Amino acid sequence: MRQYRWFIGIAIAGLLLDQLTKALVLASMSLHQSIELLENFVHITYVRNPGAAFGILADHSLRIPFFILVSVVASLGILWYLRKEQGGNLRLQIGLSLIFSGAVGNLVDRIRFGEVIDFIDVHWYQLHWPAFNIADSAICVGVGLLLIDSWIEERNKAVTAKMETKP
Repeated sequence: MRQYRWFIGIAIAGLLLDQLTKALVLASMSLHQSIELLENFVHITYVRNPGAAFGILADHSLRIPFFILVSVVASLGILWYLRKEQGGNLRLQIGLSLIFSGAVGNLVDRIRFGEVIDFIDVHWYQLHWPAFNIADSAICVGVGLLLIDSWIEERNKAVTAKMETKP
């Protein structure tokens, strides 16, 4: 269990932060209400997303069971891979824990509300990026860390192979 301490700690912290921020939005804002943080750049805007990223599959009749299944499979896959790697390195644990906490955070919303609570509204004047939440951010950062980890591992393998072939 000790080798998974980073994964467990970050996954719990990420899930709690995600659910706490969503609870604060639900308790203090009405749907579509917006609070300006940085003029023409960042608002807290309470919206609900029935679909996936960018509202994909928002109107499909089987979206809730599909998204729940995908979240559960992804979460179990992460746990299987982490166990297979016996904890792996720190970058791997942090990346996987962020993806796991994000998947579970949005899964909780889908089970509770049938859709995901989003509230981070980043834009440049009238050009808006779709609203997102802490879980979405955790998933993106986690994927980025896994890509960096993969690149570093491949570079290290190439350096080691090159050193082994030198006379």
